[in-house]
Amino acid sequence: MRLMELCTHDFDYELPDELIAQEPPLSRTASRLLRLSRDALSDGGFENLSHWLRAGDLLVFNDTRVIRARVAGVKDTGGKIEALVERVVDRNLAWVQIRASHAPRPGGKVRFPDGRCWTVLEKQDDLYRVSLDGDGPGFYDWLERSGELPLPPYIRHVAGEQDDERYQTVYARVPGAVAAPTAGLHFDADMLQCLRDAGVESAWLTLHVGAGTFQPVRVERLAEHRMHAERFEIPVATAEAVARTQARGGRVVAVGTTSLRALEAASAEGALQAGAGETRLFITPGYRFRTVDVLLTNFHLPRSTLLMLVSAFAGVERVRQAYQHAVQQRYRFFSYGDAMLVDRCDDAF
Repeated sequence: MRLMELCTHDFDYELPDELIAQEPPLSRTASRLLRLSRDALSDGGFENLSHWLRAGDLLVFNDTRVIRARVAGVKDTGGKIEALVERVVDRNLAWVQIRASHAPRPGGKVRFPDGRCWTVLEKQDDLYRVSLDGDGPGFYDWLERSGELPLPPYIRHVAGEQDDERYQTVYARVPGAVAAPTAGLHFDADMLQCLRDAGVESAWLTLHVGAGTFQPVRVERLAEHRMHAERFEIPVATAEAVARTQARGGRVVAVGTTSLRALEAASAEGALQAGAGETRLFITPGYRFRTVDVLLTNFHLPRSTLLMLVSAFAGVERVRQAYQHAVQQRYRFFSYGDAMLVDRCDDAF
């Protein structure tokens, strides 16, 4: 198969519904771990992650925090709406997805049970820009009081107290995501200390995961897909840690596709650059990776940009075989599911 022939259907696969994890495991580190090295597949447990890493490696984590982004209100016409806050851009401004029987118009109001209301300012593609009216708390504080945790669409239960804890990483710090960086959900404090004791270093970045992460690619030609934008920030300390790791011959291990996208977006000119920005980077087979050597990731939706990213990183055929193995071995899929540790393989397809 030549690269130019790749289409969206090349990233489809059959997944039995019962393999979609609906609840987290009893403990964060109790997940299974599928190791995809350059020449082999190995089954193991996440608690043994340190066996696959070595002193001098650098784990790069995404410290974004999931906000309570799902709300329900009533338009000034009386119609009910359900909304998902996609991205807060200022204290009282946000881009949101709105589901309603009739779309709200610019200038319209949406009122909420606590008395606050939005003014709809404009629509771009499938997002609305809204302002939160009044002198009360800004968007983040208001959502914390009035919103609901936005579980992924394939998780069928209503978010509860368990999800409030387990759909956040233990190191979540910067509010702004509407979906968790799920590879990080497997870590607890003891695991992080175990890795430090083994000489594996850690660094942090922030990428606020948007709801577009769950959207399948709806066009057949990958070049026609428009990637959703996500904001990220690379601290100076992280850029310096990556440079030190590379200089001593260690490996940069991205914890999750979100960390990988941020690192690669900030490496577009060569060496990793510290700073903040916004990325629409769409990584497909043929992409030349500049920074990341190893990827820790969950299993991803069919026809998704995340599955395409992993296939670009490790090779289309190798990832296809790994997913077939995972289905056969009854791994648990998606956000509350199991994980893969994947080596970069530049010469595989």
